[in-house]
Amino acid sequence: MRAAVSSGAGGPEVLSVGEIDDPRPGAGEVLLDVAATAVNRADTLQRMGHYPPPPGASEVLGLECSGRIAEVGEGVEGWKVGDEVCALLAGGGYAERVAVPVGQVMPVPPGVSLVEAACLPEVAATVWSNVFMTAHLARGERFLVHGGGGGIGTMAIQLAAARGAEVYTTAGSPETLELCRSLGATRAISYRDEDFVEVLAEAGGADVILDNMGAKYLGRNVSALATGGRLVIIGMQGGSKGELDINALLRKRASVTATSLRARPLVEKAKICCEVVENVWPLVAAGRVRPIVETTLPLDDVARAHQLMDDGGRAGKIVLTV
Repeated sequence: MRAAVSSGAGGPEVLSVGEIDDPRPGAGEVLLDVAATAVNRADTLQRMGHYPPPPGASEVLGLECSGRIAEVGEGVEGWKVGDEVCALLAGGGYAERVAVPVGQVMPVPPGVSLVEAACLPEVAATVWSNVFMTAHLARGERFLVHGGGGGIGTMAIQLAAARGAEVYTTAGSPETLELCRSLGATRAISYRDEDFVEVLAEAGGADVILDNMGAKYLGRNVSALATGGRLVIIGMQGGSKGELDINALLRKRASVTATSLRARPLVEKAKICCEVVENVWPLVAAGRVRPIVETTLPLDDVARAHQLMDDGGRAGKIVLTV
């Protein structure tokens, strides 16, 4: 089959499309004919040699995809050949076919195209598992997500607003700030011109913060928390080592949690996917939450797609059609 291959760790130029062996579905897996996949920040880290796949996962990039079931493995029930689905992957999405544990296969939400569905699994699973399963964001609470224009940010804004939270977000350009407001952000904060700590302090502090910056924002995030606030860190774009003021946490009775999704046990990922289908897909079907596709490119343009991601300033997801 055709798949994205790498000549080694490095910039986007190391990526091209070549021929590799077709995967085979094992027990409890389904084989998908991939229609589309999406580019995630984790893919660029893996390309640079900083984020290897977990043991047993495909070396091919790609943490989510959409497509049609081509074959079902032993013991799989509830799915048949030809079903249109999307899937959360540990790897392998940048290819014509991928084998997926059945617990990570989800139906395409009603009214969503296969191209749009390709950019839903990773962001929906990340936001739902961290903001709601881990931080337990409740109706009426104040929520802050950094990078509101990205894939995670656009999903987090919409989902938190749809669930009745008061949503704050940070972003850069005026266009991205306006997009964030259109998606349901009560307050879109320009990180170029404003201090999110001051904005949140005036509002009473954030009950939940979803952060992809890591060390760079650690101290400021703690300062922005309300009493009983929960900070969930899911990325290290701003570095991996920072200083944590334990006294500030104690005074606020606050908590800091760091999580990742890719290497979780299959049973945990299956539970997350089940909750996404139950809680997120109805909001997508109702039009209250929608996939934000910024750019669509063919798989052959994988290097260009990664260059666009590296350049930054994108609003929404970059999708590769297969």
